[in-house]
Amino acid sequence: MRIGIVCYPTFGGSGVLATELGKALAQKGHEVHFITYQQPVRLSAFIPNIYYHEVQVPTYPLFDFPPYETALASTMVNVIKNYHLDLLHVHYAIPHASAAYMAKQILHDQGYDIPVITTLHGTDITLVGKDKMYAPVVSFSINKSDVITAVSQNLKEETYATFDIKKDIEVVYNFIDVTRFNRGPIDAFKKVLAPNGERILLHASNFRQVKRVQDVVQIFYEVNKQIPSKLLFVGDGPERQTAEAQGQSLGIFDKMLFVGKQEQIEDVFAIGDLFLLPSEYESFGLAALEAMASKVPVISSNAGGLKEVNIDGVTGYTADVGDIKTMSERALEILRDDATLQGFRDRAFEHAQQFNMDQIIPQYEAIYRRFCSDCW
Repeated sequence: MRIGIVCYPTFGGSGVLATELGKALAQKGHEVHFITYQQPVRLSAFIPNIYYHEVQVPTYPLFDFPPYETALASTMVNVIKNYHLDLLHVHYAIPHASAAYMAKQILHDQGYDIPVITTLHGTDITLVGKDKMYAPVVSFSINKSDVITAVSQNLKEETYATFDIKKDIEVVYNFIDVTRFNRGPIDAFKKVLAPNGERILLHASNFRQVKRVQDVVQIFYEVNKQIPSKLLFVGDGPERQTAEAQGQSLGIFDKMLFVGKQEQIEDVFAIGDLFLLPSEYESFGLAALEAMASKVPVISSNAGGLKEVNIDGVTGYTADVGDIKTMSERALEILRDDATLQGFRDRAFEHAQQFNMDQIIPQYEAIYRRFCSDCW
């Protein structure tokens, strides 16, 4: 089957999911064409059956802002026609679903019908989509998609509550390759960061306000009072300086390490003891799932789809947004002795296997098969 995938090429959850989906489909023999403005970060190595098409956006003095959506739609049309794609799978509503509708209409006038699957990932609905400037376009383009999927039950409910959606939204959870994350820690790496056997707490995100990195620092501060520990930050973003300043003021900055954006995040997760994700909202919580697949239990908020990933009292604990006291107490409960920690590690890994790619990829293939049964 020849599949076009449109996504953001960044470290964000939607881009990571879309890229990993394309790679998995290619390994199963499908021909996958990525269409975006730069090569996806998770597409660093050559993989047979994968093709990348860069969206070129010409600049003219007439435009204050380059018309990316128009250039994207035109590129979609060219790729679909030139490579005879069977369907288009777009990730994130803005501007991908609306550009896909434009491309679909152009092709229809030329006698070429292309089905469009739109996957909603979170902030395209809960943040950007709620902006009155974009809401009509988001609602229209979602309704015009042939199939709509959401990465959690919570996001499905949020979409129905926010927009007048006339079609069924199917839940297809985010996924990971469990074998990639199921690895032992690199002892030399861990000894450098925690030479005296300190517990290692982790946080990975894009450091936006919604991630509440100040809560991460405060939880670590409370834990470190009682248990020798280090806090490892993975990623970067606008709240990093705030977190650094907070660490300085609390006198724990020397126990905080910022390693920036990491493509091989499994190497970092492998040395962790506890993952912190106290976000204000997560449509799913892919980073939490990656931690669990690495046998790292999770302390998270209970916002959005996190309750569907991190099972309270089983894979870690959840608490209300901003409840630092409860999160700190639960973190200490997990970390205080090795036996308790190991129990949470084992259960986190067991639950993560429900989201293994072998369980989820066939669900997308079944959707594709509705439109191209003779392609298999």
